[in-house]
Amino acid sequence: MKITLIAGARPNFIKIAPIIHVIQKHQKEGKVINYRLVHTGQHYDKRMSESFFNDLNIPKPDVNLESGGGTQAEQTASIMIAFEKELLSNPTDLVIVVGDVTGTMACSIVAKKLNTKVAHVEAGIRSFDLTMPEEINRLVTDTLTDYFFTTTELAGHNLRNVGVPKEKIFFVGNVMIDTLLSNQARFIKPKAWDNYNLKKDNYLVMTLHRPANVDNEVKLKGFLEAIIESSRGIPVIFPVHPRTKKIIDKLFDKERLKKLANPLFENQNLILTEPMGYLEFNFLVKNAKAIITDSGGITEETTFMGIPCITLRDNTERPETITIGTNELIGTRPESIKPAMDILFSGKWKKGTIPILWDGKAATRIVDHLLNILS
Repeated sequence: MKITLIAGARPNFIKIAPIIHVIQKHQKEGKVINYRLVHTGQHYDKRMSESFFNDLNIPKPDVNLESGGGTQAEQTASIMIAFEKELLSNPTDLVIVVGDVTGTMACSIVAKKLNTKVAHVEAGIRSFDLTMPEEINRLVTDTLTDYFFTTTELAGHNLRNVGVPKEKIFFVGNVMIDTLLSNQARFIKPKAWDNYNLKKDNYLVMTLHRPANVDNEVKLKGFLEAIIESSRGIPVIFPVHPRTKKIIDKLFDKERLKKLANPLFENQNLILTEPMGYLEFNFLVKNAKAIITDSGGITEETTFMGIPCITLRDNTERPETITIGTNELIGTRPESIKPAMDILFSGKWKKGTIPILWDGKAATRIVDHLLNILS
């Protein structure tokens, strides 16, 4: 059996890692299952891609399509052209895509046009917001998918609602939690911990990267002001995504700051850092008082770790992190931040629980199903 695994952005690496580890285990047991790892190159910053292969013990990719940069359309086209050549040179029985990034959609299209089966890990999740590029990627990918591996029962319900046969849907749990569980003992204290004298439960971690939140300079500035003003003086650690850095650089321009006459970035509790590796970042998350984010994946990790999470979005494709977990969706208006922070600092943040099958065995279930399907 030949499988091609697609990875290309931070969340992909986290989801692919446990699948690779289970395949390697089966290989050691004598099972005939081979894989080829294709890196689309969607994240080309070393800290956002290569470091994850090292952190998560993933072998170096067999090929890097080097398709980073450009507009949505340019990146999609670049990945499709490169992956078509790759798949023609290295035919496979199945292409496994994960998540909802551009490479997930692009490689699914190429595979189906070459009459190759597609399996989608994290299928069926929906925000029902077509202004999100990720939602379009999910819809297109699930239209083409042959085997659907879901993280929750709701995701399976979404798929059945649009006519996907139930025998093609496999409720397996969350591979991101597999990775989290297998690496908790390996988390690494980042330099920022000692450099800024951080203490457990006495700092916040912030991540922002969605275009709707960071591409508008005024909006991003409003978020940062509101977070600083309501953070009660404790450190706010902000590993800056490459996309967000472009706007941050403008906000930090001294001449522009003089014109704005705003002391926002003179505040000492806002700490900007370079992007962190998986092990360092999750050390910070595990020990934080709370997380402020617009990432879907981080809301899953915080739900599992029981860390309060404030999400700056109007909708989410992961509602279980709200109904079951520790996450709250507060929208995208800066004035919504203070009420949420007041609840946090009052000690009244809700206590979450862990969704069904988020138990560290999702990848094992996926590979077991594939062995049965493709045998």
